[in-house]
Amino acid sequence: MLNPFKHKNLLLMVDEREKKIILLVASLASFLVPYTGSSITVALPAMAAQFNADAVTLGWITSAYIVSAALFIVPFGRLADIYGRKKIFLCGVLIFSIASLASALAPTAGILIGARFIQGIGGAMIFATSVAIVTQVYGPGERGRALGITIATVYAGLSLGPFLGGILTDRFGWPAIFLLNLPIALITIVLTLQGVKHEWADAAGERFDLPGALVYGIMLFSGIFGMLLLPDPYAMAWLFASVCMGGIFIWWEKRCPNPLFCLAIFSNNHTFVFSNIAAMINYGATFAVAVLLSLYLQYIQGFSAETAGFILVAQPVVQTLFSPVAGKLSDRIEPRIVATAGMTITTLGLSFFIFLTPTTPLYAIVIALMVLGFGYALFSSPNTNAIMSSVDTRYLGIASGMNATMRSLGQVLSMAIAMLCFSVFIGTVTISHKVYPALMTSVTISFLIFTGLCILGIGTSWVRGTIHN
Repeated sequence: MLNPFKHKNLLLMVDEREKKIILLVASLASFLVPYTGSSITVALPAMAAQFNADAVTLGWITSAYIVSAALFIVPFGRLADIYGRKKIFLCGVLIFSIASLASALAPTAGILIGARFIQGIGGAMIFATSVAIVTQVYGPGERGRALGITIATVYAGLSLGPFLGGILTDRFGWPAIFLLNLPIALITIVLTLQGVKHEWADAAGERFDLPGALVYGIMLFSGIFGMLLLPDPYAMAWLFASVCMGGIFIWWEKRCPNPLFCLAIFSNNHTFVFSNIAAMINYGATFAVAVLLSLYLQYIQGFSAETAGFILVAQPVVQTLFSPVAGKLSDRIEPRIVATAGMTITTLGLSFFIFLTPTTPLYAIVIALMVLGFGYALFSSPNTNAIMSSVDTRYLGIASGMNATMRSLGQVLSMAIAMLCFSVFIGTVTISHKVYPALMTSVTISFLIFTGLCILGIGTSWVRGTIHN
């Protein structure tokens, strides 16, 4: 469990001005990734038209980032613990901005997918460090509020992404979405260099477990690629390889003197284990919502990218408004209670979309999105607070990395479900009027699966245990 005395000593080293700058740069960096991801969803039809891409290729443009982030978050979390979280954070922002420029200039869908993969490396470095640094400089009584603010900027990125993405796509073309990242990244780098004076390396002097990192990467890549490859028969071979590599990884980590992932943080820590599982389930049930609704609104209902983006804003706006409140609430009320209530409300919001038709009224879609956003806000901040408060400070990088990995795996799962439905009902053909009924079926089945997944998440969230004594 968290060592309050060690944490308190670390807090005394950082004055209030530096704490505010840390919260600001963490929030700016946390804005970049979700903004890019959510804005791309409304640009997918424009990308499909330029590259003559099918639905599965569009799925890979979204998924390439997630795959990369999932592979690298835990290794970079460990490297940050050893060599310094600020260093890794700065490198992440720089790599993300360079990959954004490469994405904007990509001449083919394949190169765009590759640039998105590199973006994922930068995103992994950002999310493996930003939450850990905020957790380390803010004490238990104020941590929930600080994390709530950080997560609120994630939702602000999700909110502005579809709106700005729609405007930029319709008026300047989809590459403008990526170019907007550059000034934000530059501001973040300058503020960090000038205003953040301290460095955090709680595992300084320990060796990096390179063999463990390689096995871990192969394990995750095999599992993720297998999920995204479904329903191809070769998918099961990849998934089997992932299970085998998982066994090797556990065997090695138990014997390594400085393991990549300290398995001890799982021992007798039900809060950490079930909070991470709940996070994966929640993201698995919700991430592809924006992708599916963007395609539905533009292809089935005939809206422009700008209008579709404006409609999709309803969900993350509510998330942004209520996330700080939920985070602060989890400082006083057991996170298990708040997060489980959020998962339940999220389930209700998802269940509405099972009944979408080509003529569903717009106001009903907006209301359902707002319900979904409220539930997601109630879940995410308290759940993150529970994860980060359940481990000792020397494991904050790993805990932050694990939390972000669960988010990425959940996102992969969500996209895998959507892409599986695309493959089964649409196939590898360019989306046209002839396949609109099949697209509608894909959307319906996807939301049916997501709702069932979220029901499972309610139970997982409830059994996590407590963090308040």
